[in-house]
Amino acid sequence: MFVLHPDMLMMFGAEPSGFSVSLGLFLLFLVLLYWYSTSPYSVLQRCGIRHPKPAPFFGNMMLFRHDFFKAQKDLVKQYGRVCGYYLARQPVVVIADPDMLRQVMVKEFHNFPNRMLFRMATKPMKDSLVMLRDEQWKRVRSILTPTFSAAKMKEMVPLIHVATETLLNNLKAYAESGESVDIYRCFGCFTMDVIASVAFGMQVDSQNNPSDPFVHYASKFFAFSFFRPIMFIFMTFPFLIGPFGGLMRDKDSSAMSRFFTTCIQKLIKQRDELPPSQRRRDFLQLMLDVRSSKECVSLDHFDVVNQADEQVVADGKSESSRESAKRSQQKRMMTEDEIVGQAFIFLVAGYETSSNTLAFACYLLATHPDCQKKVQRELDNFLSRHGSVDYTNIQELKYLDMVVCETLRLYPPAFRYMRSIEHDCVVNGQLLPKGATLEIPAGFLHSDPEHWHEPEKFIPERFTPEAKASRHPFVYLPFGAGPRSCVGMRLAQLEIRMALVNIFKTFNLMACEDTEVPLTLKSNTTLGPKNGVFVKIAKRENFGDAQK
Repeated sequence: MFVLHPDMLMMFGAEPSGFSVSLGLFLLFLVLLYWYSTSPYSVLQRCGIRHPKPAPFFGNMMLFRHDFFKAQKDLVKQYGRVCGYYLARQPVVVIADPDMLRQVMVKEFHNFPNRMLFRMATKPMKDSLVMLRDEQWKRVRSILTPTFSAAKMKEMVPLIHVATETLLNNLKAYAESGESVDIYRCFGCFTMDVIASVAFGMQVDSQNNPSDPFVHYASKFFAFSFFRPIMFIFMTFPFLIGPFGGLMRDKDSSAMSRFFTTCIQKLIKQRDELPPSQRRRDFLQLMLDVRSSKECVSLDHFDVVNQADEQVVADGKSESSRESAKRSQQKRMMTEDEIVGQAFIFLVAGYETSSNTLAFACYLLATHPDCQKKVQRELDNFLSRHGSVDYTNIQELKYLDMVVCETLRLYPPAFRYMRSIEHDCVVNGQLLPKGATLEIPAGFLHSDPEHWHEPEKFIPERFTPEAKASRHPFVYLPFGAGPRSCVGMRLAQLEIRMALVNIFKTFNLMACEDTEVPLTLKSNTTLGPKNGVFVKIAKRENFGDAQK
């Protein structure tokens, strides 16, 4: 671009005017601004990664404005199993190849240990396990893992039963009224009660008080959007976060942070005032016990939590395990900020993901009455032998387990996972550039016709032992895989299965004129039903109903 320089005017005997200088500076500014807006957009192309054409400043953000879930699938279908896009100026590499994912998530985990860096995160979110990085994350994760052991889960069953009884009483009232009910809303209150009880010893009772502030503020957490103007400005000009980051926090998010931080700090103070013998052994107390501990914790202390991990372990020790073994141990301690951060993310993340799964499972069984009858027949037989459900015997409900797995395949709440690419590296021959973000598209993998026959259909039998053994383990990732998989997976699975056992032993769920088929989905953060899940409920007369 040609810019008129003041010296050129002097050559013709003309004095440079203030206007011409201002015009030249303005044109120079436009050139630099355009260069800044497009300068990152060659990164993916240099690595041979196909992607849609980005627009200055926005990149490919507008592709996802209405729907991340569907747009993610369309992107992979059009550009291949290794493709990319630009989130504003940030390059994102999408990997939908299960062999590459095995390398990224487990075997070469040491190259991708951190989630996407989110510079705009504020307390308490920035101190949560989701945002922690490197050795700090390893230390906190290793401390938290024992909280979700099988032994701990057995202790949680009576507490979940209490919340379930309240849920059943509320559903009974709807059954008697004959009206349709948004069961999604019921489950939001139920999961909040469970989390508050099993993790913090609190009796919230949001089921009888649906406007409870715990539910109100937890739902605000999932209203996050990249498409707020102030969010876009900070994504495009990250150097503004330092001096102007406070502008990012709107009234709702600030109120949410204050509410949960204040509640958690009050709980900590109450626990500290109790004698040790009266302190409840739960998620919060385990963290409080290590505030000033002199013990050490192994940074290798992770559970094998799903089929994908089991496959890797069966193949022998992963590269990440060998790498971790070389590292020294760290003090087994957590700061109060870290404790508040973990408590916060446990409350809000456990609330929506479990309630979404329960709502989707009930929707699928209401719209597939033959599958519902199979669930009830299995339950009737089970309860005639055991009488009640506990952590050990619930594992016998194989068909119910298949229903939950198939629900999570069709509607995975966590339908995408992000990792930071810390340095240039090559995975299965593909160069992954330093500074880019790596995205794992679980939503696409769960509906990939190469691995799932008629993927849009609800077929619980996909999860028989034989079917699972014949399928690549990294095409089903509802809880992630490897060391950064969901730490609360066991609790979520127990809570979901116990709720479904009690619902379907007592009630029949039916689609009605208010049931939206197919469901409209929302997917800015987690995947959920946009307009709720309306069904009708009828009380079962006896356990033999399913035989009829």
